[in-house]
Amino acid sequence: MSQLFRHLPSVDIVLAELERDESLRCLPRPLVRDLINEFLDIKREEIRSGVVSEAGELALGVLLPRLAAFVRAKARPHFRRVLNVTGVVVHTNMGRSLLAREAVEAVSKACAHYSNLEFDLETGERGSRYSHVEKLLCDITGAEAALVVNNNAAAVFIMLETLAKGREVVVSRGQLVEIGGSFRIPDVMSKSGAILREVGATNRTHVHDYERAIGDNTAALMRVHTSNFRLIGFTKEVSLEEMRQLGDRYGLPVLEDLGSGSLFRFDGTGLINEPTVQEVVAQGADVVSFSGDKVLGGPQAGIIVGRREWIERIKRNPVNRALRIDKMTLAALEATLRLYLDMDKARESVPTLNMITMDYKTLRGRAGRLAKTLRAELGDAADIAIRKGVSRVGGGAFPEQDIATSLVAVNPKNISVRELKKRLLDTEPPLVGRIEDEGFCLDPRTLDPRENGLAAKALKQALGIA
Repeated sequence: MSQLFRHLPSVDIVLAELERDESLRCLPRPLVRDLINEFLDIKREEIRSGVVSEAGELALGVLLPRLAAFVRAKARPHFRRVLNVTGVVVHTNMGRSLLAREAVEAVSKACAHYSNLEFDLETGERGSRYSHVEKLLCDITGAEAALVVNNNAAAVFIMLETLAKGREVVVSRGQLVEIGGSFRIPDVMSKSGAILREVGATNRTHVHDYERAIGDNTAALMRVHTSNFRLIGFTKEVSLEEMRQLGDRYGLPVLEDLGSGSLFRFDGTGLINEPTVQEVVAQGADVVSFSGDKVLGGPQAGIIVGRREWIERIKRNPVNRALRIDKMTLAALEATLRLYLDMDKARESVPTLNMITMDYKTLRGRAGRLAKTLRAELGDAADIAIRKGVSRVGGGAFPEQDIATSLVAVNPKNISVRELKKRLLDTEPPLVGRIEDEGFCLDPRTLDPRENGLAAKALKQALGIA
């Protein structure tokens, strides 16, 4: 055994050999050195356990291919690109919305150059970062004023902290939901300093429930979008119009947390339309909050729109500085919002809208082209078939509503579909799909046709096809 240890090549010799490989030359030298040591430690353990018993197995020429592959795999960024073929458009765990080309270009310019982030080009003095998007938001939604923070949870927090700290906010019991990441409306209200006054029953709340709860310490009436939770059957909730009338009667602001929020009406897609931000503003909500990176299809942001008197108070809250967005988010959001000035342009250019509204005929054609590519690349290693299926919007929007799609099902010959799904997480790039009816299914709704080759490459790696 001690003789075998002596046959291991030195770190410096291995490092010199790896530096001849152009694909590894760009990696930091200390990182490569550490990974070589890690690989050699693995070989030492294999010697001790008897896995390696011949000196020839430790020759540099024998070790080098495996060692180079080890370094490449270990040196990959932890945060990296993934192919999403699940059919879930706004996939929370995979980055939510994809940005439009215009937004990507705007982010690139914001990162590469100085900008007028907080510099007024008309006066030459300090300006407001919100000026880049406030007018756009007001023009699109019909609101008097707008503010943007880093996500919708922050938007709800600062809205309540500003307008209701130490006072009561009346909310229907049926709207006190928990969404992803254990985000609970009652918890956020508590942290903001607002006092929750819940009314009604879980399934039915009436106007008189709200009215009975109003007292001297009441700060606001609030409605909360229930995200991916729905009550069906014997239910009743108070409309925004009714809430507005009640607010006017008692001089109270009406707050609306729209959650995902949408600026676009999905008529003709098979989805049951939910109120848009524009409609909620028109119906009289004083302050409305919603997300930027869900159905809107922009970057992560919490957008607050509404009447000027309330928005200005929120802007002046010192907490606002801790929640503000950076130049990259501003650049992406402005570029995305500009597309919404023309709803047809938005539908075509905002990837989230484009994927949600894609018709079945287009999806069937995409599935056919993807299947053709996979058959050519995978050969006899798997059976490829096209079948009907459904996609989901995701991100808490349009819960339990399916959109018809066309799936490409892969059935490998030598491994199970569950093993295939597991192996695809370690390919380059990783590919994430779903198992349905004993087939590994790829939904072309969330796969750009230009990624068909990458999907085939990932499947070949997972199936061990050279």
